[in-house]
Amino acid sequence: MGDLVLQKIAISGPTLASMIQRLSSSPADLDGLLFGHVTCVAPSALSDDSVQSTPDSQLVATISSFLSFPSLLSFYDSLGRVDSSRLTLTNLNQKPLIGWFSFRRKTPLRPSMRESSVTRSLPSNPQLYLPIQNASSESLFAPSIFLLFTTPLQDQFIQTCQYRAFQYQSSNLCFNPLPIDIVNIGPAFRGHYGAFSPTSALPFLNCELRSSSAINECRNEENLIGMKRIAKDQSELDMCAEGMQIGRLNQLIGPEAVNYTAGLEDLYKKMLCKIESLARLVEASSAKVVEQENHNRKLRYKVARSAGLE
Repeated sequence: MGDLVLQKIAISGPTLASMIQRLSSSPADLDGLLFGHVTCVAPSALSDDSVQSTPDSQLVATISSFLSFPSLLSFYDSLGRVDSSRLTLTNLNQKPLIGWFSFRRKTPLRPSMRESSVTRSLPSNPQLYLPIQNASSESLFAPSIFLLFTTPLQDQFIQTCQYRAFQYQSSNLCFNPLPIDIVNIGPAFRGHYGAFSPTSALPFLNCELRSSSAINECRNEENLIGMKRIAKDQSELDMCAEGMQIGRLNQLIGPEAVNYTAGLEDLYKKMLCKIESLARLVEASSAKVVEQENHNRKLRYKVARSAGLE
């Protein structure tokens, strides 16, 4: 049976993101298996030409899920020979196997000799072949897809993960690079959400009608609360910069503050004056403490002398 050549590989955005997250969070290199299906797609060829040639159908492999192993050499040995006993349909939970993937850090983005050996020996078990969907004839696809993930050779400030897909062709003994189509990303998939309609109910909203008197009472209550909050803020501001109004302080916040530099300088001056006044109070209180200590010392001396203890 000849090789069935794929035109591209499709993978959904969440599946690819889940794979990259799993690989990036792994403390070491790892590998795993790829599951999905292969579909025969007949591309539409719309043209104004009166003579139209029927385009050949394309084979598209879709990756729907993956299974990662905690370390390398999980289903093969050091020489790249696959252990077929670990890749039975029972062990794979009846999922159709289409290939495998490998993740290694700071290495070139091309298959190694061992990865080539694994990919070459993976289709050796005919029980893993899967039927092609929408095919005109009964054709089977061998799991020959290899998805390679690497990181850049040089450290970067942004975490980067590079990836490339290949199909191994046994007839030519070579890897054929394949484009990866990320589903749900790009303008071609915006039409999928055109018929979207929410199914959840709207949250409860308080739509009770109020009379004009009730509205006025609410406004008066809100004004009273606002006045109390302003008074509290003004008292706190007086502790830092006495004489500065809270209304002027609001002008010093936001993009319009550049127009009120004089007010900002006034604020700093008032804050410095407040600090200087506090420093003078501390100095005066310290002088009083020293004076009180001297007075107490003299009293003790007089008491001791009068008692005949001096």
